[in-house]
Amino acid sequence: MSRRVKKMTPAVLKRMIVQETKKLRNEVLEMGKDDSKKVANATDEVDADEYADSIEQDIDWMKVLKIHENKLIIKLNEVRKAKRRIGRRITGKI
Repeated sequence: MSRRVKKMTPAVLKRMIVQETKKLRNEVLEMGKDDSKKVANATDEVDADEYADSIEQDIDWMKVLKIHENKLIIKLNEVRKAKRRIGRRITGKI
């Protein structure tokens, strides 16, 4: 993954806006409507309490993964220390 920061030029911003408007238009056309307000009225609303349990499970799972990640980082650091120790021993014998 690139960590370089790209500058937001007017041309890049315009291109992003054009892409997003195309996406929105395609969504409206897929619903078979001419207007985005008609699409909004045609969609079903779902109460948030139906998703609360799944979000809570995801949060709990993230906590478990964080603990597991910390244990793995500790083991990785131990392996790196051992590699450094062995590397020093090898270079000392040469």
